[in-house]
Amino acid sequence: MDVTIAQGTFRGTRQGGVLSFKGVPYAAPPVGENRFAPPRPPLAHRGIADATGYGPTVSTPPQRSAVIDALLPDPVRPGENGLNLNIWTPDTAGRRPVFVWIHGGGFATGAGSTTAFDGTAFARDGVVAVTINYRLAVEGFLLIPGTVPNRGLLDQVAALQWVRENITAFGGDPDLVTVAGESAGAMAVLTLLTMPRAKGLIRRGISQSGDGHHVHSPELAALVTTELCASLEVAETAAAIAAVPEDKLHAVTNEVITRLTAGREPRYAEFRRLALQPVIDGDILPAHPAEAARDGATNEVDLLIGTNSDEYGLFVAPTGLGAMTSETLTGAVGRLGVDAEAMIAAYRGQLPAATPAELFVAIQSDWFCRVPTIRYAEARRAAGTDSYVYEFAWQPGTYDGRLGACHTLEIPFVFDTLDDPWGIELRGPDAPRDLAAQVHGAWVRFVATGDPGWPRYGDTRTVRRLDVQSSLVQDPDEFRRLAWTGIV
Repeated sequence: MDVTIAQGTFRGTRQGGVLSFKGVPYAAPPVGENRFAPPRPPLAHRGIADATGYGPTVSTPPQRSAVIDALLPDPVRPGENGLNLNIWTPDTAGRRPVFVWIHGGGFATGAGSTTAFDGTAFARDGVVAVTINYRLAVEGFLLIPGTVPNRGLLDQVAALQWVRENITAFGGDPDLVTVAGESAGAMAVLTLLTMPRAKGLIRRGISQSGDGHHVHSPELAALVTTELCASLEVAETAAAIAAVPEDKLHAVTNEVITRLTAGREPRYAEFRRLALQPVIDGDILPAHPAEAARDGATNEVDLLIGTNSDEYGLFVAPTGLGAMTSETLTGAVGRLGVDAEAMIAAYRGQLPAATPAELFVAIQSDWFCRVPTIRYAEARRAAGTDSYVYEFAWQPGTYDGRLGACHTLEIPFVFDTLDDPWGIELRGPDAPRDLAAQVHGAWVRFVATGDPGWPRYGDTRTVRRLDVQSSLVQDPDEFRRLAWTGIV
């Protein structure tokens, strides 16, 4: 099947009633003088371009955890232009709602071509699905003097502009675009919703296990650059960084990320979350996303937002932290910049039988993800716009039941890709297909209509708890809101 747009003709494949077009460039290759520049328009081509297989992935550091890399491997596909996207559609005729997926990975790793992100089920159910790659780590988010900031965000905007201009040729409706993402991808979604350059490109947003708080001030972003360039022993210029061999740049980037986010050095105290992330530069990103949402910047967009019950279980059960002691717990919570003993006591009151590891998961999950997510929903509510809120609560039996409803666990339920090997060691081989049908169906309904099938958050703070037996719960996060009041 061929589709022709302004940049050329692309040949895709048809399988099981679904057409797919993979590795389609949405921008010029980010190499040479384009490496640290804003994304340039895609290059036109003659003849028919092969779009039957995934395109190159962007160059990124490897996962810093070998355990996580084995459980959730990032694909590596060599090539010059990682700024490409993939499309699944039931037909090139018509105008269907569009679902654009932004992958996670801490703004440092990941790829839109991860096999669990296959959009076949969305296309099967009448939605045109798109997954994208964007520049990461140093290429996408390091603040480099003399270059444009937030290059990774600009790549995402360029992909959305490409969708706006071209998705009709693939059977999509450019006026019904939902942008969704998980983890850093969800953080990107909530940031994009407040960016002037993305205005008019997004009708709806879906945030899975992310929030609008993961942004740097220019001062913090500059400190990352200083630390990295000092470790590389190069000047803080694009030319000097570009001259560093790729393997060395990746290795030192990971070393610096680890040092800044370990929480052990007071001068790095504000890097407790991520070292490389969007920066409030006053232009591309004018303001803190959560504050902008409170000021009404997202009022024109429908939002489905939520988290998993035990986000941090991913980083505890598989990594050996499940054996932590009370002393270790106190030290870990103290590195969050809170009164450790008081916070642990508050959670112990809610979870009297919890082990130190279980308390650690609960506190870290709320600090990293759940509380900031609640705050974003509350910010929109204060601005007069309500959201749909969910909690993914299904717990697999893997790791002797200690994993919980952890970070990333919901993704193959959203895409209805439970048979994909990505993450199967987390969820196990017998994950409930009825739950996948339920979750995927809710996402499809939201993309198509703006309503996933349950009430908005509202005055009662209604949350849909997604499990084998799903339910509506009223204000399940009151304790978290109160426990973290006044804590950034």
